[in-house]
Amino acid sequence: MKPLYHPSLGDITVEGIIHALSDPVRVRIYAEIARSDCPKICSNFLEHENRAVPKSTLSQHFKILREAGLIRSERKGVELHNTSRCEELAKRFGEMVGAIIEAYSEQNKRRGKFKSRKASS
Repeated sequence: MKPLYHPSLGDITVEGIIHALSDPVRVRIYAEIARSDCPKICSNFLEHENRAVPKSTLSQHFKILREAGLIRSERKGVELHNTSRCEELAKRFGEMVGAIIEAYSEQNKRRGKFKSRKASS
């Protein structure tokens, strides 16, 4: 198996984070991982807004989040267990990531789409 790439904290960029969080599916994935007490696997996200999300698409979303430095993935058998890097990110970027998630949440509350508690960064 090919090893998973996780950028060091010094290699994570604002541009990479903003790009990773520019897609509503990735925002939802990250927000749910960030507020979870345990690792999440890809199959937890097979549906978005009552539409099926193909596994190959989910894999790409997780890769983008991982390579942006937002999540850490660990292989456990055939599954990848994903956790947030909130604490690490807060050291470098303060509340930026949490503010992006909160802004997205507020925007979609008005539209009746996004049911999220505030994700900490």
